[in-house]
Amino acid sequence: MEIAKLIKEIMRTEGLNQKDFAKKIFSNESQVSDWISGKSKPSHKDVKLIAEYLNIDCNKLLDLASELVSPITKHNNKYTVVDLFAGVGGLSYGFSHNKNFQVVLANECEKDIAKAYSLNYPDVYMLNADIKEIDENFIKKLLPFQIDVIIGGPPCQSYSTLGKRKNDAKAYLFEEYCRILEILKPKIFIFENVMGLLSMKGGKLYEEIKKSFEAIGYFLQEKVLNAVDFGVPEIRERVILVGTKEYNDFEYPKPTHGVGEGLKPYVTIENALSDLPVLESGQEKKEYSNQPMNDFQEFVHDCEKLEDNISPKNGEVLIKIMRALPDGGSKKDLPEELRPKSGFGNTYAKMWWKKPAPTITRNFACPSSSRCIHPRDSRALSTREGARLQSFPDSYKFYGSTTMKNLEIGNAVPPLLSIALAKQVEVYLKKKR
Repeated sequence: MEIAKLIKEIMRTEGLNQKDFAKKIFSNESQVSDWISGKSKPSHKDVKLIAEYLNIDCNKLLDLASELVSPITKHNNKYTVVDLFAGVGGLSYGFSHNKNFQVVLANECEKDIAKAYSLNYPDVYMLNADIKEIDENFIKKLLPFQIDVIIGGPPCQSYSTLGKRKNDAKAYLFEEYCRILEILKPKIFIFENVMGLLSMKGGKLYEEIKKSFEAIGYFLQEKVLNAVDFGVPEIRERVILVGTKEYNDFEYPKPTHGVGEGLKPYVTIENALSDLPVLESGQEKKEYSNQPMNDFQEFVHDCEKLEDNISPKNGEVLIKIMRALPDGGSKKDLPEELRPKSGFGNTYAKMWWKKPAPTITRNFACPSSSRCIHPRDSRALSTREGARLQSFPDSYKFYGSTTMKNLEIGNAVPPLLSIALAKQVEVYLKKKR
């Protein structure tokens, strides 16, 4: 049954108009109108809400609305990829831009973030739903072919060493990752997460995660990779756990940047941002200051106009504090009358113009957060500048409020790191043919 007909039948049976039906399922009248007219289809999450209202099993409703679970089309001769906890798509980037891969499905539970993903990867089926709601029958209907690769990592807030760590339900979302692995049985998976994962529960949680993967037949390798070693203008260490169904001879990517023979110099903030215009607090500019001047800028400078390039507007006192800071300076370098009384030592701190950035977080536009003040302009970073420091090209789209866009950026895997990982997955799969 077509979903439009199904919704009309529900409304007729229940005696509801479009406005009343929309209220019942926490949607809006225009959205329901679009479903009925065929302009759009309900997401997996919307179908779940409809099912809850009718007090019936969500999967039965999906079976009735068969066009919602029509199989995804697989391209011939391409390795298939599923991205779990996909976020804005940083980890998908390297695979979607590699001609040997097809990202067929991505899962992200946050609506705005899922929207941002789809803006950048319109050909990927976005399953906007809590991963716990993904039923085996449903996903097998969507993916009736061999999945070669699963990538992703559960939300990192529970593991992060920044702020208060939580041994909560989110810390156990790896069990859902493991469940999907067992259903789809990919040849190889990449499980990415923050360094804090290694020390949760004295290291016992990480061991529990590895045992779960081994129990379903995967051979594991692990390594900590730093994004700065792969041309990203940011120090960002991540645990990269790789599991394979056959003997695991996966080779991690070798650094391309650093100090040593054959390595390119680290990409600095100056290298990353010097083609962007000078901004004052609260100012927006869409024009570049000059053409690309290095390899990194050639990679990211891929459009005519800058979007999301507005510096947050701060108060007079905070502006004075930022202007008084020297390059790489912190609170201790401020005159006593300007020195904030609260915050840790690396808050209200300026980055170094000629060094890579510290790890970008969701709060990179907040000067009172960990070291994140623009070193040249003495102001808060724009959303686009934060994206640059994560190595997102300037054409990459984010969605929602500024706070949401910054969260999308701060939680992402840097695209340049994902490119390096995708290349090595390709090498591994070709060896196993």
